[in-house]
Order: sequence, then structure tokens, then C-alpha cells
Amino acid sequence: MPVTLTEVVNALDEELQPHLFKDYCPNGLQVEGKKTIKKIITGVTACQALIDQAIEKEADAILVHHGYFWRGESAVITGMKKQRIETLLHHGISLIAYHLPLDAHPVLGNNAQLAQRMGWNIQGGMEAGKARPLGNWGTLQDKLSVKDMASQLENVLHHKPLAITGGDHSINRVAWCTGAAQSMIDQALALGADAFVSGEVSESTFHFARENSIHYFAAGHHATERYGVQALAQWVTERMDVAHQFIDIHSPV
Repeated sequence: MPVTLTEVVNALDEELQPHLFKDYCPNGLQVEGKKTIKKIITGVTACQALIDQAIEKEADAILVHHGYFWRGESAVITGMKKQRIETLLHHGISLIAYHLPLDAHPVLGNNAQLAQRMGWNIQGGMEAGKARPLGNWGTLQDKLSVKDMASQLENVLHHKPLAITGGDHSINRVAWCTGAAQSMIDQALALGADAFVSGEVSESTFHFARENSIHYFAAGHHATERYGVQALAQWVTERMDVAHQFIDIHSPV
């Protein structure tokens, strides 16, 4: 029997539990296409280049971390938004997106997947009392210098991080949250972390790190969030007769 769009979305919703999150965008099915799914293309962001690749690969659905309809953006469908949605509808390609629920999943999420690739031992979440916290903290297998940590991040993520030194101490306890989570550095400090890793950096992050003696690494928003969507699609293919291909549309941010 062919796999239906409804079956895929229901399974993803059940696994990711988007109802637990107060997010900045709708999670789940954002643009409805064909009723059945044979092939899913995944990527970090539902940009036009990814849509064009999905058309070329004859995909029935696109699964991403960054979808559409963000809080605060204009509700009108014009320009870039019109072009993207019009292309999806014309080709019958569904758009499925999960933002914070994908960041926070304890196994498939961006933070869990980053820890797995970096060899970090997860000890807990950065948000006390939450069943699925955003961000984690843990320990390294061996203590590292700032230089060595930066090299390891670059080798694993294939993106050169911005490293801000907060002193001459080595790194044993680390906290991390992928994407634009630089403002969580104060929570990392409260957890006693020697270093905090996120995707992006703000001007104020530099001064906070220096004045509070905590190392900070901006390892790339795109680079730190490549892996959750791939793990999620793999989870789908293990349960349903659906093909999957990840396409990495480069972003230096």
C-alpha cells in the first residue's frame, strides 16, 4: 500500500510532540501537496534552491527545520514567498517543517545529533524542569583547549567556528544549543560550563564571554542544524516504505 501524506505527518507529530512547544512558526504540514509519498527530500531551510532540487529529484515532499510563516513576518504572499509556495503547489510537493520540536528531541534532535558527532556525554538539559529542553550540557571525553575544541568543531561540521576565549582554562564541561541560541550563554554559565557552543553570535556575546570567563563558539547556524532533519527522515524510512535524500544547500551563516 502506498504511504499517505497523512500517515507521515501523523507519525512525525506523535514522535516530535509539537504541542509541547510555544514556537515561532507552525510545526508539521505547512504546504499540502500529493496525497501519497514515495520520496522525501530533506534540507535545513526550505529555500528556492532546495525546492528546485526536490523537483529535479522527483520528490513528493520536503522535510526541513526552517519552513515558512514565521511569527512577525508579513502575512501577504508576494515576492519570494509567492515564488516558493507557487512552485510547491504547481509540482504537488508538500512542505513539512519542525523547528523547536526538532531541536529538542532527545535522540533525533539537532542538539542530540551534534553531541553524538562531537562525542559529548549528555548529562542534562539547559532548561530545568522541561521534558524536552532546548539545549544540553555534558562533559567531554578528554579536556580540550579552546584551539583544540575549535579544530574539532571545524573537522566535524566542515565549518570554521568563531571562537571567543574566556580565559586560559581548559574545557571539560560544555553546554550547547544549535542555531541562534547565543542568548542562552547565561544559562550555560549558571550550569558551570567551561564553554558554550551555539550557531550564531551577537556583539554582546563577546563581552559576556570575556567578562564571565566562559569560552564561546559560534559554530554556524546552518552547520549545527544539518543533522536532526537527516536523523528524522531516517526514522521515517525505517518505519515506512519511503525513500529519502538529504541535500545540503550551502549557507556560510
